[in-house]
Amino acid sequence: MWRILFIAILLISLPKTLWAQELEWQVCRAEAGAAAPVVHDCRPAGDVIDPQGRELWLRSVVQRPQGDKPVALYVVGAASSEAWLNGQRLGENGRPGGSSATERPGRYEATLPIPERMWRAADNVVVVRLSSFHGLVRLDGPIAAIMVAPYPWPSRAVLVAIAFLIAGALFAAAFGFGVIYSLRRTRSSLALAGLAGVAGVQAMLESLRALVPYAYPIHGLRLVGIWVLTAAFAVLLVSYVVSRFWPQARRPLITLTVAAVTATWLAPGFDLKTAAALMVGLALSTVGGGVGVRRGVPGARLTLIYLAAFMAVGVLFPNWLIDLSYFLFAAGLVLPLLMAEVVRLGRDDQGREVALTRAAARPHCLTVASSRGVERVPLADIVAVVGAGDYVELRLTRGRKMLHAARLDRLETDLAEGFLRVHRSVIANLAHVRGFERDGGRGRLLMDEGAPLPISRNRLSTVRDVLEGT
Repeated sequence: MWRILFIAILLISLPKTLWAQELEWQVCRAEAGAAAPVVHDCRPAGDVIDPQGRELWLRSVVQRPQGDKPVALYVVGAASSEAWLNGQRLGENGRPGGSSATERPGRYEATLPIPERMWRAADNVVVVRLSSFHGLVRLDGPIAAIMVAPYPWPSRAVLVAIAFLIAGALFAAAFGFGVIYSLRRTRSSLALAGLAGVAGVQAMLESLRALVPYAYPIHGLRLVGIWVLTAAFAVLLVSYVVSRFWPQARRPLITLTVAAVTATWLAPGFDLKTAAALMVGLALSTVGGGVGVRRGVPGARLTLIYLAAFMAVGVLFPNWLIDLSYFLFAAGLVLPLLMAEVVRLGRDDQGREVALTRAAARPHCLTVASSRGVERVPLADIVAVVGAGDYVELRLTRGRKMLHAARLDRLETDLAEGFLRVHRSVIANLAHVRGFERDGGRGRLLMDEGAPLPISRNRLSTVRDVLEGT
């Protein structure tokens, strides 16, 4: 999360003359000298400096920075390190060695201030000794940076405050959706609670570098944790979108998401693993949102636009997505939805009061809350009630269908005695049953209108007894 923000702060706050010097490194052989090691047989280090499982000697030439402000050598990576400038020792981070027994792990981020007296007028030689024998996870790019830059590094207090603010908002949203789930028992509320909680934990984990100067072996575990949380976020995002806009495809689409997200572990580098996992979630969620738009489900169009916008950010600026935009995306998604859910709960309570008053006068009707408002449907017109995620689908006479904002379990107790639960997702009106037939180990109800209804195995004997008794 920090890389982009660090660069922005440095660009704004530091004079151009003190901008960090990225050094061109050579890999060398080294022998002990009187005051400093003597390096020889040097060759270009290439794009990746990798001290994992070995001791590595590096050499570079740096020019003295202009101005009189202090500078330091910064070593950021999964390795212990020791450095010299012009034959004089700068210091060490942990203790590099030729084996795990002789190495003492250092911090992931090391700062070695450079005294003014060590500088020459030009062509200053920097020698760095690295080793990494205690890494718990093998990294594709173990060394993030070795550079000379102004000292001290700009304060991270503002960045930590932003991260904590976002994390706090996400945790509050997780709590709010948890409360809503306890009241409504909807899958979408549970998925949103998980989304917000996972994103909040990841914001805290991303802040770990600024809060704790941890040893480099921890860094690999931190990266694994970030990928796991991102993968969980992707699965929960798909679960929320399909539960709300395409409930019939919930199980296969979530299974596909889990498989695709798991496959991202094979991608090289943790940045790519994390970005790929998040993009999988966004892409499959966009599919669910598109189906919702086609079906005319309320809220689907706005959700699809939001998902598509972040898909575009992920394609055009992948580093922005995983470093910063991911948290803004999570907060921007769940916080408005939380406010909408709170408003909807208030309206639903008000609507229920009105509906209950009307229901007392017309006991043989069902009060249906739909996108068009509250309607009264005669019970005799209901052929079957089928679960559809957070809603139920009422199959009515003459081929009509309606979505009702209610749970199947609640309707089972509210409907009259002529209705029977025949499947975990189906309630049938016995007045419209014209027959029964077996289908393998299960059964099917033949209705006087519409398609047959499935009967689950554990309800088969109950359904047969009820039909024989009618």
